[in-house]
Parts: sequence; structure tokens; C-alpha cells
Amino acid sequence: MKKTLSLVLSAILVLALALGAACSPKQPDDGSSPAPQGDSGDKTLYLLNWGDYLDPQVKDEFRKKTGITVKETPVTSNEEMIIKLDTDDCPYDLCIPSDYAVERLIAKGRLAEINFDNIPNISNIDPEFLKLSEVFDPGNKYSVPYTWGVLGILYNVNMVDEEDLGSWDLLWNEKYSGKIFMYNSIRDSMAAALCKLGYDLNTVNEDEINAAADELIKAKPLVRAWLNDDVKDSMVLGTGAAALVYSGDAVWSMDPDEGSDELEFFVPKEGSNVYFDNIVITANSPRKAMAEQFINFLLDGDIATVNTEYLGYSSPNTLVPDLIDEFFLDCSAYNISSEDVARCKIFHDLGDKMSLYEAAWNRIHK
Repeated sequence: MKKTLSLVLSAILVLALALGAACSPKQPDDGSSPAPQGDSGDKTLYLLNWGDYLDPQVKDEFRKKTGITVKETPVTSNEEMIIKLDTDDCPYDLCIPSDYAVERLIAKGRLAEINFDNIPNISNIDPEFLKLSEVFDPGNKYSVPYTWGVLGILYNVNMVDEEDLGSWDLLWNEKYSGKIFMYNSIRDSMAAALCKLGYDLNTVNEDEINAAADELIKAKPLVRAWLNDDVKDSMVLGTGAAALVYSGDAVWSMDPDEGSDELEFFVPKEGSNVYFDNIVITANSPRKAMAEQFINFLLDGDIATVNTEYLGYSSPNTLVPDLIDEFFLDCSAYNISSEDVARCKIFHDLGDKMSLYEAAWNRIHK
């Protein structure tokens, strides 16, 4: 999930979320009022989305074509999405959660089955990605892949020696002490350590989880900082040699117009996480047909290309490679090989077992 907001916009989002908590439960967090249930005259869709995760041009074009306005409410985590959708009076029509969050929302009964008769452009989605998506959405009934990517390492070619590339060991290499950035996320940082040790990144074995925590504790003296979105800026500025990042963030960092030509990306040989962000419709949306119309619009080849160039994350749309700017096709963080994907696994919802990871995380950062 790409979040390239400035500090000012981040502050605005925090304020918006704080205000949203005080809203009436039937009001979207942007303060707009959804139409009453069954109001067929309403021409607004309410989307819960990551910040800066849909090209404004796409929304404008959809409004011009259909008369339907898409209003977004920003969130900063899948957990926040789940909380906001897990209510009987949820005011949102659409959301773009990640794989394991889709799995949990299906289990909670918070998503509507999609009528794919209304989405002929589903034929543009690569069947291989639909097959992978069945891990968290069996039968592809509730979700449509929006973007995908992998967790990997972004590194500075002028700081990292070639012989040190290819493995998660790079983030534990004392040669780069004080120049390593870890991602401040439980599942992502733990996944790197678990894969380094040869364990499944979805393990619920307490000994394996604690062993991974021990690895991250060993790395602490080498780590310059545990960052989130700001890891991109830090790497572009040349303050780090290597960083744990999402591939979509790496694309932004490597873009010659916004980033640095000194940066490269790889997927470690031990394996990693392949992730999907997905479009879903909420179970109690009164505007399901309009929501399906918007999904079909997003899957149009030209629209998907415009949106992909804005986001930087890899697209599951088979028409995009023939239309997208050449930079993306040449970028190692965007055009990820099938061999790299084959070594990766999708995060599962761990349910109550997530408490094991939280306890390990607390031990790492005590």
C-alpha cells in the first residue's frame, strides 16, 4: 500500500481520523452523509482507502462518465479498516484492504459477494493472480485484486557491496551498522526474520516466533531507525544503505523524477511476503450496483494504467504492461519476476494467535 503523504498531509489525516471517531456512526468519517438505505437517486459512493491510493484523475473521469462521485475517507492500517467496517451501520460502500484483512472481513460477514456479471472487465485480471487470491478469498467471491507487490530490500548501490546482496542477511550485516532501516510493522519485520531463519511467515509456533524476535533484537544495534512511510525519503536522501520496504514504495524511491538512481531492490532468496490490496464491497451497502460499476471502471486497461503510474505498485491487469511507461517495465521493484513471486507467501489472518507476535514485538522494543 502506497502512502506518499507529506508531513503536513499526514497531520491532516490524523486530525481527520480523530474527528471521525466523534461522528455519528451512520456518517462517513469525512462528514458526508450517505443516502438512506434504498435511495436509488443517490449518486455518491463512499470509499474507505489508504491515503493517496487512488489517482484523483480517475475519480474525476468516473464522475464525468457516470455522474457518480467517489468520496474517500483515509485510514493508515488494515486493523483500522476492519474496525470501521465491523459495524451493522457501516456507512461505506467500498474499501481496499489487504489480503489477510479480506480473510478476516469475510469471516465476520462484513463483505458482499460481487456479481461479476456486472464486471466484464474482470477478464483483464491475470488468472494467476486470481488463483493466488483464493488463498484469502476462496472462489474469488468477495474481492478483486487492485495492486500487488512483495516485501524486500531497497539498497544504495554506492554503499552496499555486491557480494552482500541476495539475502535477508544484509539487514544483519555489521558492515552497514547505523545505515540500516527496519520497517516499524510487526508482521513485516517479523516476516523478514522468520524467512531468514527458514520458518513460515505465518507460523503460530511460539518457539519460532521467539527465535525471530531474538534475531530482530540482535539487529537492533545495527539499525539506524524503525520507520514507516518516511523510509522512502530517508533512502532517497542517502542516509541509509539498506531498508526493509514494500516494493511499491521502492518504485517511488527509484523513480528518476522523484527518487534516486542510486537505489535498487531485490527479493531475498530465502523468500518473503507477496501482498495484495483488494477492492471489496461492504455487506450492507445500499449502492452495490454503483460500486460494481466503479470496480469495472477501475479494471479498464487505460484507467488501470493511469492509476498504476500514479501509485507505483504492480498491477494485476494484463493490459497495463502494453500501455505503461517504460520506466516501470525496467524497474526491478515493479516488474517482479515469477521466480521471485514463487518464493513468497501471502499473510494469513492469525486470529487470536496474533497475540504471540504482539508479545514478541513488545520484547523487541522494550
